[in-house]
Amino acid sequence: MKLFRTTGGCFVEHDHHHYLVLNHSWDDLVAHPDLHAFLARLIAEEPPHLGFKPEDLLAPIGSQEVWAAGVTYNRSRGARMEESKDSAGGSFYDRVYSAERPELFFKSTPGRTVGHGGKVRIRSDAHWSVPEPELTLLISTAGKILGYTIGNDMSSRDIEGENPLYLPQAKVYYGSCALGPGVLLSSDPLPPETGISLEILRAGRTEFSGSVALTELKRPLQTLVEYLFRDNSFPSGCYLMTGTGIVPPGSFTLAHGDLIRITIPPIGTLENQVA
Repeated sequence: MKLFRTTGGCFVEHDHHHYLVLNHSWDDLVAHPDLHAFLARLIAEEPPHLGFKPEDLLAPIGSQEVWAAGVTYNRSRGARMEESKDSAGGSFYDRVYSAERPELFFKSTPGRTVGHGGKVRIRSDAHWSVPEPELTLLISTAGKILGYTIGNDMSSRDIEGENPLYLPQAKVYYGSCALGPGVLLSSDPLPPETGISLEILRAGRTEFSGSVALTELKRPLQTLVEYLFRDNSFPSGCYLMTGTGIVPPGSFTLAHGDLIRITIPPIGTLENQVA
């Protein structure tokens, strides 16, 4: 099953049919004590609804915070060590990669988050900006993984590389986060061979493309969730981006008008243009 949020309400998709979830907001569904069983009953009892329109998609987020994990792939470790070497911060990332405790940081509020088809942004004071395609977890108030979506952790690499303490400025700004198109609802882990692919188009031509498999993800997803929920609470649930293994070369930076496509086959494709 997949769950979508649209201007016409919340829809669940099953077997290529869509079902309208009446009288339940996105937050209601995330907080439901047995969401999967509730939606299974809905599908069994209600007829498909013809009101689902892909052009009406909204970001699949209500009141949830978005958090992120860093240095979970070896490729990300190397890239961040390289970008921070002049500030003497490179060894920080090497130490995080091998440490027991993961890097976790706050990424976005709902108001800073856009959905499929929305406009992402690059900072006006940055000169080296990249998207970071990431498998993203939807987590319940009790710390249970409810499902999976696609995340784009927009990042200003030159700002972060200047000093690791500038991470919030490099990561948290209006339009710096995209989620969507919907949530694949499953409590089971995705197969390790699941791939994540990134394509960046400029003036209709591919400017950069790359891919990575979840086999390259160093840390178990449940371990990341457990650390996030230590001495913390999320009354509306939360999202957790799990890091990127696709990093464009240092010669590449995003430009206004670029089209970013991130695909994770079981979930779909998240597409955003740079404003």
